[in-house]
Amino acid sequence: METEHSDKARITKVTLDESSIERSSPDIEHEREVAIFDLLDDNYFQPLGDEEGGPYHLDIAVIEKRLHLTITRENGEDVVLHVLALGPLRKILKDYFLICETYYAAIRTATPSQIEAIDMGRRGVHNEASDLLAERLKGKISVDHTTARRLFTLICALYKKG
Repeated sequence: METEHSDKARITKVTLDESSIERSSPDIEHEREVAIFDLLDDNYFQPLGDEEGGPYHLDIAVIEKRLHLTITRENGEDVVLHVLALGPLRKILKDYFLICETYYAAIRTATPSQIEAIDMGRRGVHNEASDLLAERLKGKISVDHTTARRLFTLICALYKKG
């Protein structure tokens, strides 16, 4: 059941900084589009200390190896800019990219049971990364697990160029 609070603690628009990304494979482009669609469909996102509340627009960029989360209200009013070092996420990003490459190769040639096993591993790493992201956002932005997962997917889209 929706609450009045949840209508204010949500993202209604996401923009990815085009200068932070290059066009990727069709699989990655599709994953990015699905993550944005899913994020906008169902999310919990509350910048801490913002008494007025949202809904919010979120602009995500990677600048000089730092994650920039620019949060505004729907009317364009600035709320906050959070800049996070990507260093703590680097190892898990590399692990996730490696398992994704294995997964995308497997869906073309592997058996269904092999694909399922790789996909379970991929989801496990994604969950671990989402938990780490939520921890990095703690004290800045409150998110639920599903929102953290979808934000991590978008960070991957920005972090890995090409």
